[in-house]
Amino acid sequence: MPHVAGIRFKNAGKIYTFDTDGLEVKQGDTVIVESDFGLTIGKVIKGTHFIEQEERPLKKIIRIATEEDFKTLEQNKTLEKEAYDFCLERIKARGMVMKLVTTEATLDRKRIIFYFTADGRVDFRELVKDLAARFKTRIEMRQIGVRDESKMVGGIGICGREFCCSTFLTNFDPVAIKMAKDQSLVLNVAKLSGVCGRLMCCLRYEFEGDLKEIVAEDEIPTLDEDTTISQDDTTMADILSKIDEEDSETIPEKPSTVLTQNEVITELDTTENNKEETIQQDEDKSFNKKDKPHFDRKHHKKRRYFKR
Repeated sequence: MPHVAGIRFKNAGKIYTFDTDGLEVKQGDTVIVESDFGLTIGKVIKGTHFIEQEERPLKKIIRIATEEDFKTLEQNKTLEKEAYDFCLERIKARGMVMKLVTTEATLDRKRIIFYFTADGRVDFRELVKDLAARFKTRIEMRQIGVRDESKMVGGIGICGREFCCSTFLTNFDPVAIKMAKDQSLVLNVAKLSGVCGRLMCCLRYEFEGDLKEIVAEDEIPTLDEDTTISQDDTTMADILSKIDEEDSETIPEKPSTVLTQNEVITELDTTENNKEETIQQDEDKSFNKKDKPHFDRKHHKKRRYFKR
């Protein structure tokens, strides 16, 4: 059984398992690891412990971070800012329909990752050529969703606190409108949606139902994402109205007065007679207007005589 440690690279990010390779690391240490992207600096969240043998080989922790590594990290921030500005300039110059979120450079500067959002697929081959010619390194473009964008950028929610996704949530679990319905919340679009435009993650906190029944398909998509929306469910209001219809089927309706066949026929006759009377009155009014003599002031001018 190998000695491993749990490493996290970003705030509120996922915890990845790495082989300690004989190093003594404890919780809170900053280490340098060899990830799929290259040398990366991370923080130890779970200290050294044992696990069963993994099917695939684990990446190893190279060393504990030194002062030089922290200086290199600060220099990389300048590189990331330069890469962000240049990429944003090329996006505007080429007229590409995409939103650049942030950039990230590995510790050894062998790769620069550009995170962006877009409504659909984007052909960024020419953009990658411009970036590779400028920075002389490997370029990776990664398209993310609106929730990931909020997690990276951060912000303040309608509750007055920082986003849950950018502070402590590590995964985006499915959130459905059923959760708000079971908690007797007001089905208001503005109050149930977060800054990202999706249902707020905090709807799961006080949901007492079975979370296994909630799947990703129950979520309400937004027009910002590349999703197929049917003509019947084009807006959240349409879906909320369907939920109200389902509730009305379960709630017994108030007893209504039942009319017999003869009473229905008499009511139809009275409505038709009323319509005929209104039509007749309109015709009489128009006829009276036509019968009135019309005085044309143009052809009946009065002559005035003045004494000389």
